[in-house]
Amino acid sequence: MPSTEDPGAARIAAILRADAGAMAQLAAVRALALPDACTAAGFLRNRVWDHLHGIAPSRPPPDIDVIYFDAADPAGSREPDHEAALAAVLPGLPWQVRNQARMHIPKNLPPHRDTAEAMTFWLESVTPVGARLESDDRLTIVAPLGTDDLLNLVCRPTAWGRRERAAYEARIAAKRWRELWPRVRFLE
Repeated sequence: MPSTEDPGAARIAAILRADAGAMAQLAAVRALALPDACTAAGFLRNRVWDHLHGIAPSRPPPDIDVIYFDAADPAGSREPDHEAALAAVLPGLPWQVRNQARMHIPKNLPPHRDTAEAMTFWLESVTPVGARLESDDRLTIVAPLGTDDLLNLVCRPTAWGRRERAAYEARIAAKRWRELWPRVRFLE
């Protein structure tokens, strides 16, 4: 579900457009022509939070999360090939490509319909936001839960994160978000 009408989408797009590295990475992902793809999670969240904290240039992400939805490959067998293709274009980057058509399995959920629905089962509200560089160079922001929390420096568990509270808390601690972005408010 593209959220291009979300007023925050234009703000996020402007942050990404000002980052040459981000745009090169989005162009590399676009070249793969993966179905229902976007580059999401830390790739986008960390850049936005760095920008809002006045950190420039943005710190390199620990990984670049490329997500897509291909029901024809429910095992995700082509993921390593996609990572290799991205590494051939932009070597030395921590590419992580995941087919969301299989992500319901470890969570014991019914199959997801698309990438946006799969993102709603991520743990925290600030992570299910992604960007896709379209063939005409427009940026589509995919944010099935909206962009308000991300742009307002508020992190809270999603409905799934409330259900998986221990995993939510462990993830925040492991990622060191409180240290890296001290202005973020963590709400229940």
